[in-house]
Amino acid sequence: MEKTRSKREQTRDRLLDAALKVFAQAGITGATTREIARVAGVNEVTLFRHFQSKEQLLEAVVQHVSALQIEALTNQDEWTQNLFIDLKHYAWLFNNTLEAHEDLVRTFIGEARRHPEAARQILQEAAQGLREKLIVYLQQGQGNGTVRADLDLAAAVDSFTGMLLAGMLRRSAASIPLDYSRETYIDQCVDLFVRGVSASSAAFVTPLDVEKS
Repeated sequence: MEKTRSKREQTRDRLLDAALKVFAQAGITGATTREIARVAGVNEVTLFRHFQSKEQLLEAVVQHVSALQIEALTNQDEWTQNLFIDLKHYAWLFNNTLEAHEDLVRTFIGEARRHPEAARQILQEAAQGLREKLIVYLQQGQGNGTVRADLDLAAAVDSFTGMLLAGMLRRSAASIPLDYSRETYIDQCVDLFVRGVSASSAAFVTPLDVEKS
């Protein structure tokens, strides 16, 4: 029984990996279950035993991509409660996931206007868990007085992740080398965001301040 279950899980993992590649290369509209099954090395009937439709497979792929991020942020008590340190950790986690799945990210952006409503809903729901983790963390900061009480936290989180996404897209698409490193950009995003949300920004000291002094 254990062997059968293990084999089933391995097949499911192969299908998810294959779907990730095919969706990234062909787009959501162009990807077919037949091609995904071929890349996974199984027949299409096997694919449908695991996933009832292409939309369900897409949902599983996006949830799979975000699962490790969410797991890494699950234990809120393990965070240091230092805004700069914790948000820098979050920024690198988010950035590394974007870079690892750049083709898929670009596919979603490029096809945004053509996505079926169901697919858009899938993507929103998959990203929601990670977004909520950061919102909860900032709410805790409001409770202990380190984060401004007047912030719209959902808007603040979206602005932060938007900066990180824009940076990844620019770095990977720029025909002319940028005059700053990835590390510098991410540090600046974190620094700007922390200064903006901190309840005591004038007294707040980050590692960047220490380096400059």
